[in-house]
Amino acid sequence: MDLRKSARAFGIELSDKQLDQFENYFHLLVEWNEKMNLTAITEREDVYCKHFLDSISLVSAFQDFLDQFQSGHFKLIDVGTGAGFPGIPLKIIFPDAEIVLMDSLNKRITFLNEVIDQLNLNESGSIEAIHSRAEELAHNKEYREQFDLVVSRAVANLSTLSEYCLPFAKVGGYFVSYKSEKASEEIAAAKNAIFLCGGSLANEISFVLPDTNIGRTLVIIEKKQNTSKQYPRKAGLPSKKPL
Repeated sequence: MDLRKSARAFGIELSDKQLDQFENYFHLLVEWNEKMNLTAITEREDVYCKHFLDSISLVSAFQDFLDQFQSGHFKLIDVGTGAGFPGIPLKIIFPDAEIVLMDSLNKRITFLNEVIDQLNLNESGSIEAIHSRAEELAHNKEYREQFDLVVSRAVANLSTLSEYCLPFAKVGGYFVSYKSEKASEEIAAAKNAIFLCGGSLANEISFVLPDTNIGRTLVIIEKKQNTSKQYPRKAGLPSKKPL
């Protein structure tokens, strides 16, 4: 895959340095994947398409005010980041952004810190990897309602993700959920959870990843009011008993 060409479809012009960072990220991912289970996707073409390009497709959700994000002056948290998707690709294309990568498995945090170090991702805007569960970190005042953007590619229903993610978004900020296909039924089922956590559905954008036949949907939820202190509920409840 020609990542530079495909990224242009999203209005992103990648520099040689950024392309090198993506290439180094790929090699680190494959190398560490031999020691721990980071991803089932390891072929170069698939990693570039299904992880890298998919992660940066976030910009298609914000074309109307892309200039604001191109300036890089925003704070983002990636909830359930896993091997760093979409947070690290977004950090590569927005180097001045302040980004938090959160995951519940400490061995993944070790990997993420190695990627941050090897790719020199702390050169400008900060990036940190935090070992925590969303149910705990979202009640920490240093992180609660502090972010312009909350993103997640985690595999969970939208009701559960809304309870995990919306508490991190500041009023006026956004939670964006990456979905593999049209999510209308999931959105309908999540309306109560979105409302209870202070959000409102802003948009649902479906598209095909450039130069592929892979359909994707971004669900964009705007944070309209502060989240009640009771959310998220204690560990396990958001997934076992969605709002």
